[in-house]
Amino acid sequence: MMRPPAPVILVDWGTTNRRATLVGPGGAVLGRVSDGLGVRSVPAGGFDEAVAGLRTALGDHPMLLAGMIGSARGWREAPYLACPVALDDLADAIVWVEPGRTGIVPGACVAAERGGPDVMRGEEVQVLGAVAAGAIPPDALVCHPGTHTKWMRVAGGRLAWFRTRMTGELFALLREHSLLAARLTGEAEDDADFRRGVRRALDGGDLLGDLFQIRVREVLKLDLGSPASFASGLLIGSDVASGIAAGPEGVVHVLGQPSLGALYAAALAEAGRQTLVHRDEPAFLRGMQALADRVLT
Repeated sequence: MMRPPAPVILVDWGTTNRRATLVGPGGAVLGRVSDGLGVRSVPAGGFDEAVAGLRTALGDHPMLLAGMIGSARGWREAPYLACPVALDDLADAIVWVEPGRTGIVPGACVAAERGGPDVMRGEEVQVLGAVAAGAIPPDALVCHPGTHTKWMRVAGGRLAWFRTRMTGELFALLREHSLLAARLTGEAEDDADFRRGVRRALDGGDLLGDLFQIRVREVLKLDLGSPASFASGLLIGSDVASGIAAGPEGVVHVLGQPSLGALYAAALAEAGRQTLVHRDEPAFLRGMQALADRVLT
């Protein structure tokens, strides 16, 4: 695939973090900026300065941005494109802050009559980038774990459908604000307690009641094992049970951070599904490079 003839800055700008990568001819990574200046941390009217800061750090180059930067609380609002969506559709709907120089990639949505409504920003670039790279086939079920996990169906090389679940956010709320918070310390790991939680969820367990069992075992001074792993297993197992029920049989492609992706792969294995795990950052860069090829050359 052709690359932009000059360097381009590709930005993944989320709610809590941003990640900017300077990519040169041939796809070489020439520089990076990664920090906690997410959309919600930028003061009103502060995006021009925040974007200028990226160019100060990485050079005065064309820039494409994706993620929550295109939301109503971001810099400029970019539309949600109704599925099915291909890279060409995203390229055609880029919102230009400066024509041909600074553009914001649109998000994707699922209409109510197609199993929605639902929305995403950023993950559409990742999954279509992974398809463009040949890592994910043109027809596949994809799980993108995270704060808000996305289950996506790819058909004919296009993002055809997706469903969002608040799995990661619920786990964070339990750890920080619930009655169980004092016991949900440490990292969730793929251990016996995690697998026990997954199996309980896959067997049709009572999620809310099963979570309260952590408190019951503490009060009755029973063995707690690893409560964080057990709670994570319950939540991820419940997510997986619903996710695979909505998708086709076969390999599930897990697209995300390695540590969380490994937990989802373990849960999917308990459900009898084969998985392939892909890192999200290379997929994002491939998708953004493909868009840059279309609009900056």
